Amino acid sequence: MDTPVRASSGRLSPVPRDPRQIQLEIDAARESLAATLDEITFRTSPKRWKAKGVEAAQRFLQTPAGKATIGAAGLFITFVVVQRIRHRND
Repeated sequence: MDTPVRASSGRLSPVPRDPRQIQLEIDAARESLAATLDEITFRTSPKRWKAKGVEAAQRFLQTPAGKATIGAAGLFITFVVVQRIRHRND
């Protein structure tokens, strides 16, 4: 049983590889890496995150809980404004 010869690259290579095959593998790896980087760029885009946040906030504010939150915030702001007006000369 022949033991595979360790190539200078550290890979086990029982048969010397054709330079064209090596180039094809390099090209495939380069394309795969480019696609991965494009996907990472898309997923981490600040504009995309902002759009997702705005969309999520709009969806929430249209629910009963969102409407109650808006109402509570409005009531609180009204209360603070009235208190400041009433106590402005104290």
